[in-house]
Amino acid sequence: MGVSREAVEAEILARTAAAGAGASITPSEVAQGLAPEDWRPLLGPVRQAAARLAAAGRIEILRKGKPVPAEAMRGVIRLRRPAGTTE
Repeated sequence: MGVSREAVEAEILARTAAAGAGASITPSEVAQGLAPEDWRPLLGPVRQAAARLAAAGRIEILRKGKPVPAEAMRGVIRLRRPAGTTE
C-alpha cells in the first residue's frame, strides 16, 4: 500500500481535530481518507497508529462510548481527541 506511519498518524490527528470537541471518528474513515479505492488493507495500520497516539496521550480510543487503554483495544472502536486538547 505504501502509506507511511507518519501519514497514518497525521490523518488520524487531522480527522479527530476536524471532528471537534467530544466527537469521534472511525478507523475506517481514516483508512478511506488515505486510500479511497483500496482502504481495507489500511485498517490494521490505522489501529496500530491509533494505539501509538493513544499511548502518547494525543487521542483517546473509545469502546462502547468509553475510553479504553490502547492495550485493551479490540473489536469496534472509535477515536477522538482528549478533552481540552487543541493541537
